[in-house]
Order: sequence, then C-alpha cells, then structure tokens
Amino acid sequence: MPAGIVRFLFKGMMALATAARLFAHDPGISTAQGLVKREAFELTTGFAPADAQQLLPEGARSSDRWSPAEFEAVRGQLTAIGRALWEVRAGGALVQPREIQVQLADGDSLNFQFIYPRPPGDFTMRAAKLGVLPSGHRQFVIIVDEGGWTLAKKLLSTRDDRIEVRTAAAADGTGTGAPGPVAAQEEVPTAWGFVLLGIEHIWTGYDHLLFLFALLVVCRSFRSIVAIVSCFTLAHSLTLALATLNLVNLPSRITEPAIAASIVFVGVENLFRRGEEPPGRWALTFAFGLIHGFGFASVLRDLGVGGRGEGIAIPLLTFNLGVEIGQVTIAAIVLPIVWRLRKNEAFVRRGVPALSVVVSLAGLYWLLERTIFA
Repeated sequence: MPAGIVRFLFKGMMALATAARLFAHDPGISTAQGLVKREAFELTTGFAPADAQQLLPEGARSSDRWSPAEFEAVRGQLTAIGRALWEVRAGGALVQPREIQVQLADGDSLNFQFIYPRPPGDFTMRAAKLGVLPSGHRQFVIIVDEGGWTLAKKLLSTRDDRIEVRTAAAADGTGTGAPGPVAAQEEVPTAWGFVLLGIEHIWTGYDHLLFLFALLVVCRSFRSIVAIVSCFTLAHSLTLALATLNLVNLPSRITEPAIAASIVFVGVENLFRRGEEPPGRWALTFAFGLIHGFGFASVLRDLGVGGRGEGIAIPLLTFNLGVEIGQVTIAAIVLPIVWRLRKNEAFVRRGVPALSVVVSLAGLYWLLERTIFA
C-alpha cells in the first residue's frame, strides 16, 4: 500500500480518537419521575454529573466533581436553571412551580425536585433544556398517580420533547379508575425508543466501537468474524441482563477504566502480531465482552429500569436489540473495506500496525482520563 494511504488512514483514526474525547461513551440520559396527587403535582428530575455540569455556564463549572462547598456556590444558579427545565401547560396556560429544590445525590448526581399546583385536567410537559445537553441526549419520563397507575411514559429527545399526561385515572385522587388510553398507547413508542437508544448508544460509544474495530481489523475469515461478534454479543448480553436485574453490579469507576484497558490490550496485541489474527481471539472477546456489558447496563440503570417494580423484559430486550442492530450495521460497513484493504500486503504489514498504535493510544487516553485524571 502506498505510504500516502497509510498516512491518510492514520490521520483519520487520530481524528476519531480526538473526537472521542468528547464522546467517550453514550450521549447521556436523564430521568424524570412525576406523581399526580389530589392537590399537587410532584416531579423529580435527575441528571448524571457530566450532564449536570452541562447545564451551567462554562465559567461556573469548577471541576468534573463537586465538593459540597462548590455545589453550594452554584446552588442559586441551579435553582434558576431549574425553573427553565420544564414547561408545564394545562389548557394552554403555563403552570408555574410553587417550590423548587436542588440536591446533590449519591455519585455526584443532581436532582431537581418540583412541586406544582395540581393542573386542572390533562396537561402537557416539555423538556425545555434538552437542546443544551449533548446531541443525542435522552430523557425518560414516567408519570404516575397515588394509586400507582402509570398515566404517561415516554423517552424524550430534542426531536420529540413533549409528553401528554391524561389524568383520567387520577381524577378522584384515588387511582382506582382504569388507566387512561395514553397509558397503553405509550408502551409501543417506549419499546421502540429503547431500540433507538441501544442503536445510538453503540454508535456514539466510541470506546465500544474502537474495541470492535480492533477485533475485526485482523480477522482473515468470515468464520472468525462470526465467532468474534457472537462471543461479544453473548458476553455483553449476559452481563447486561445480570446488571439490570441487580444480580451482579460493578461500579462505573471499575467498569469504565476496564473498558479502556480492553482497548489498549487488543491494540497492543494486534501490534505485536503485525496484522495477523491472534489465536483464541474469540475467548478474549468473550472475557472483555462481559466488561463492556456492564457499561451498556449503566444506561438502563440510569433510567431506573428494574428499580420501580415494573417489568424489565421489554426494555432489556429492545435495548439489547438496538445495540446488536447498531454493531451489525457498523460491521457491515467496515468489514468490506477492511477485507479489500487486506488484499494488499502493504496494508497488513504497515497499515494494520499503524491503526493498532492509534487504537492503543486512544485506549490509553481513556484509561488515564478515567483513573489518574478522573
């Protein structure tokens, strides 16, 4: 292969590694849980630390993690921001919260708690601040009444940032009536929303993609590709299910550096093999796939799936389906290009090692970022 092409591929991968600094994982997800009571509507909105920082002006962000003193210094700003998080309208009229509280929760997450006067009849909620969060951010909203009936449930995005709440089941404040039509109608788009969330998670999770690319770039046969993709799928599906069911859990401070370390290991192994496929790669893929599954599970945990007493089968299956659709799509695009390039001996001898260096450096950057510089 001409040296110019190798340099072009190298620069392209460096650009990808640079972009990954901003998108080392999924674009973020937040939650909102509402309770319609006889005299009030209570709403709690939670943000992960990185997303909470995005809500503040650049100059107000002191560090990635807040100390209690740093949080108190920006509490007033956060309270003001909280007033603009949601637009609640009933009959076209804006319903203003009568009380707002901001709390620093476990893990440096941020909770906004609102108390609104009970809207007269049905009402609409709009997530007004989704546009200032990273592109692709999602917000999962579930509204219930005092009897536990689900009045509305939806996965919001910048393209669809409104949810309608029909209060037929909570009209008497007892929750004894049948759920309104919207309760059944929201199930299908929510399931589809989890599929889309899975696709977007793998497509914007550059660490996962780079790991998959490093595995596939040295594959020499269709059989080895099927074995590697199958092992990765089986492994991350297993830990995704176990973590979502709260049977096995690893904190993100362990899983995120481990994911980065898996990228470094595969990149270095490719480098030492000089473009040849290492023996037993399928077993290594399975082992590291278990770790990546815990990373996938963090999305469903952030949504509270499995923590509200609701069924988790549909979110778990549809999210995992989305992940598989995403990775198969990427493989279908990348593999024909790699196979064509591998026909050139120069690409195997120089191109694959050069790409492996970039993979290793990107993984090392994430590893340092998630440990020493965290």
